Amino acid sequence: MEEYRYLLDLAIILLFTKCLGLITKRVQMPQVVGALIAGVVLGPAMLGIIEETSFIHAVAEIGVIVLMFTAGMETDIKELKASGKSSFIIALIGVVVPLLGGFATAYFFNKPGMIDSDAAASAFLQNIFIGVILTATSVSITVETLKELGKLKTHSGNAILGAAIIDDVLGIIALTIVTSMADSSVKIGVVLMKILGFFVFAIVVGVIFYKGYKAWTQRSEKGLHRHAIIAFVFCLLMAYIAEVVFGVADITGAFIAGLIISNVEKSDFVRSKFDCVSYMLLSPVFFASIGLKVSLPSMSMSIVGFAVVLTLVAILTKIVGCGLGAKMCGYKNYQAKRIGVGMISRGEVALIIASKGTALGLLGSAFLGPIVIVVIITTVITPIMLKVVFKNGPSMPIPEGQAVSSYYERRIDENGNLK
Repeated sequence: MEEYRYLLDLAIILLFTKCLGLITKRVQMPQVVGALIAGVVLGPAMLGIIEETSFIHAVAEIGVIVLMFTAGMETDIKELKASGKSSFIIALIGVVVPLLGGFATAYFFNKPGMIDSDAAASAFLQNIFIGVILTATSVSITVETLKELGKLKTHSGNAILGAAIIDDVLGIIALTIVTSMADSSVKIGVVLMKILGFFVFAIVVGVIFYKGYKAWTQRSEKGLHRHAIIAFVFCLLMAYIAEVVFGVADITGAFIAGLIISNVEKSDFVRSKFDCVSYMLLSPVFFASIGLKVSLPSMSMSIVGFAVVLTLVAILTKIVGCGLGAKMCGYKNYQAKRIGVGMISRGEVALIIASKGTALGLLGSAFLGPIVIVVIITTVITPIMLKVVFKNGPSMPIPEGQAVSSYYERRIDENGNLK
């Protein structure tokens, strides 16, 4: 009977995520917070009812892929291209500042007598690697929250999405540089060529698929469900090729697939179908799976102190770094706050990087607990803080077919107030 256990696990996850989601909604918090808490409650950190099996992991992975695919379909591609330079600056500073902050924090605590590390690498490499972990951004939490709040199609929302994609690429480069110091088989030049190759591939394939898919949807008026199936196939293929062939995160491939689909005539129908399946199954399992990863070991006072300081540094460095980048690019104060807060969540991305560092001897076992605490707090606090910062300043959705910048240019004066 154990082979049918996954049915019970799914039922419990869906029930708990919905119930706790409704509770958090009643106290004026996004429902995604409830889903995250549900995973913590059900997992080994509290009740221990559910373990993260390979099945739950696979469903969660599909869930985040679909989430980023729908985010791509809801993104204004013209505005995204227009904010490309701004997104790069925001992402760059949003990587450098956390990297320095994480390194400085680890440098202070990673000493004999405070925290004794059992990692094979030198203390210097360990400290840099902890900084690399803080550069990560799990934009999926932000995307779900902005969708729930109805703020994804705003100037700030587009900037967050663009910066998150670039942040992912910069994070891969930083991770590769550090791991290449500990593993001679990793070649930074090869990794950079793969990243460049992916974006060239995405442009070429995107143009070909877009033209073919658009022509097909215009001729085919019946059987609309086939459009959703073909779109999903394209999404999965792009995610697979990005991760396996080019070494870029699968969610980046899914997001680009969504951008391509967003401009076809049947995109609204396709998006509605994915919203339904994501709401009913995939998103709850994904967000609960993050909580299921939480398993805190016993920690000394030094490690607890390190966890507290590292968490504060993780939050502040993203707000300061990305917010500063946004201000440098001409964003208003309220927009800079939104962008900074939207990039706080480390989520599953930080856990993946940490697991790779552990395997390579770049991260000692004593540091795993604090990293998990950072992931939990930044993941839960991001949707809460997003709701707060989006209350300040205008946040109206963008009219269909109109770029964000031109819309706000007409509706907002130099002080950020509605005309």
